[in-house]
Amino acid sequence: MKQIIAIQGAEGSNHHKVARDFYGKTQIIECMSFDTLVDNLLNEKATIGIMALENTIAGSIIPNYALIDNHNLQIIGEQYLNIHHHLMALPNQKIEDIKEVCSHPMALLQCKEFFKKYPKIKLIEDVDTAEVAKRIAQNNLKGVAAIAPKIAAEIFNLNIIEDSIQTIKENATRFVILETKKRNHQNNSDNTIKNSNKASLKFQLDHKRGSLATILNVLSDCKMNLTKIQSLPVIEAPWKYSFFVDVTFDEYQHYEKAIAIIEIMAENLKILGAYKNGRK
Repeated sequence: MKQIIAIQGAEGSNHHKVARDFYGKTQIIECMSFDTLVDNLLNEKATIGIMALENTIAGSIIPNYALIDNHNLQIIGEQYLNIHHHLMALPNQKIEDIKEVCSHPMALLQCKEFFKKYPKIKLIEDVDTAEVAKRIAQNNLKGVAAIAPKIAAEIFNLNIIEDSIQTIKENATRFVILETKKRNHQNNSDNTIKNSNKASLKFQLDHKRGSLATILNVLSDCKMNLTKIQSLPVIEAPWKYSFFVDVTFDEYQHYEKAIAIIEIMAENLKILGAYKNGRK
């Protein structure tokens, strides 16, 4: 079956770059929100979803953990992408020609120091970085620039006026590749799962001293490397929390042992996915 990939944002966005890196050139569905992305998966309009989950500057995108959990989505892969913001405009435009720069508020914020050198340029918030690049190309907008990924300049034939204008140069985002549970069961084989070396888990614990520490000791004893832990409140149970953890491992049998023990010790254990570690 042909892959149809739902991405958050427009063609030329960082989500689109991850789709290309992971699957090559393929059909995409542009989604202006993560909720719409999930809807396209659940309605089977898309076979795969790509969702940002955490960023080295902004931290975890907490609502996305809830989306994955509440809709029983499965993580089948991940990719880490270094985020670079490029200033782009129509061909033959120079920085001196630019009167307005439009982009997503976060991109504008992350490039604030650069624009202190150009106080005459007006900064305008917009809905999506790549969408602005597309609009400049389609409407032949002179004197207007976008802050967007390099892939947008390639797709829309724009000129990159300045490379990597973000203030903090080391900025990376972790993206996860998602399927519905139904599709995951149809496509997955035991060999695929057993070739994995990373897993995402969710569980709940009694609110008593040492309960989380005990689980962490189990992971350590089973030779699991904890790479992420995130807590979310259980809405229907005040002062109770779900824990989302990511672990890496060298041998699958160690992972199986850890799961067997946690299943006894924790409540509502859910395996959100077992997949290949995206960090080389």
